[in-house]
Amino acid sequence: MSIIAESPKYLQVFSDGVVKRFAPPIVDASSELTYGFRSKDVIIDQSKPISARIFLPDTKDSTAQLPVLVYFHGGGFCIGSTTWCGYHHFLGDLSVECRCIVLSVDYRLAPENKLPIAYEDCFASLKWLSMKCQSDSWLESADISRVFLSGDSAGGNITHHVGVRALQDNECCVKILGLIPIHPYFGSEKRTDKEMAEDEGAEQEVKSNDMFWRLSLPEGSNRDHYACNFDNLELSEADWSKFPKVVVYVAGLDFLKERGVMYAEYLKNKGVKVELIEAENEKHVYHVFLPEAKATRLLQRQMSAFINQP
Repeated sequence: MSIIAESPKYLQVFSDGVVKRFAPPIVDASSELTYGFRSKDVIIDQSKPISARIFLPDTKDSTAQLPVLVYFHGGGFCIGSTTWCGYHHFLGDLSVECRCIVLSVDYRLAPENKLPIAYEDCFASLKWLSMKCQSDSWLESADISRVFLSGDSAGGNITHHVGVRALQDNECCVKILGLIPIHPYFGSEKRTDKEMAEDEGAEQEVKSNDMFWRLSLPEGSNRDHYACNFDNLELSEADWSKFPKVVVYVAGLDFLKERGVMYAEYLKNKGVKVELIEAENEKHVYHVFLPEAKATRLLQRQMSAFINQP
């Protein structure tokens, strides 16, 4: 049995199909008020399975309805969890800063579950939200007419595709007001300038990105599959006219910065109201690894301004 794909410290895929994941420190959910928020784990679909973690800010002094942020973690579609310490603290603190309910989804992972399964799982969380908002006490203050989708890296990619699905599905009972992709993970067979750079760092990044796409895309597909290359997803003019507002976050030191900028320009050319915000001198998904950093706090304030704007 040999290793056919590996991300050091995170993932090993063996020739017999066995996948080993090595998670960083995780945090259990707690219904006790900690740092201004509570959290609990819920089951979206037991048969799949799909689960999620709800983050609820302290609402004891308010009866106001709160917007809902549905969040999709990153990890190249192959690793990651809302239980990871970085995600737990970032999203809990975000719920306090934004005064919003956060539903963070643990979708099924590749390579065992290749795309579009992650998209289907995450869209299923919207239907679950619409059904549970009247029966779950943690969601009784949820305003499903003010729903925002967000995620980092692969989760930023999912944010786009679930947003598109929601436009096209008449059974989606929540109102999505905005998309907030953070350092979104896209690609194509055509390389960007940064991807063609002749240095060891770029070569390693390209090799890693190609590996994750190879593990997550449907068998026989390449990086021009619509899941990877947003330019190849067919959408009608009527759908584009209904596309929600978007803020795209990129990081100055991120290898994927070019892809994020290209995505924002693509949306702009389609007539979407879009804003591009760069965190200079920051790396890919810095907010997950440094949930208490100044740059992370700024990101949370920026997201709050977007969610709570009139």
